Amino acid sequence: MITIAKILLTTTVERLGHVGEVVTVAAGYARNYLLPQGLGVEPTEHNVARYAKERAAHEVELMKREQRALLLRDKLADQMLTFERKAHDDNRLYGSVRAEDIAARVEELVGEHIETSRIHLEHAIEQLGPHAVTIALYKDITVDVRVQVNEEGAKGE
Repeated sequence: MITIAKILLTTTVERLGHVGEVVTVAAGYARNYLLPQGLGVEPTEHNVARYAKERAAHEVELMKREQRALLLRDKLADQMLTFERKAHDDNRLYGSVRAEDIAARVEELVGEHIETSRIHLEHAIEQLGPHAVTIALYKDITVDVRVQVNEEGAKGE
């Protein structure tokens, strides 16, 4: 028989809840992990009132992040990220275009840092030409950017 416990979260816990939320968890999880780690407290009237302010501040921060992500999506939607690389005769690149390169170019163009883990590349770009890359900006907000890889020193481009 599994007993349950109600816990007031003092910090956001991934896949469980946000600061100030009262969640129902297994008693052992609360007793052995959440309480000793300081991630939760007993949901007394005093504790609920105490963390209500932090919850409100946290929600405001989440709204700001979402707004920034929407603005960044709008800025990136029309951008073409162009790279120049040396290439073999069959259009294979000597040096590939990686997520780090794309993140650096985005930061250069719009002034926003994007973690490389948010740039979805199945593998590094190793061919000349156009490519589509998806960047996860925040929660379910994504943007598809166009990446063009040209041959270094090519004339007329």
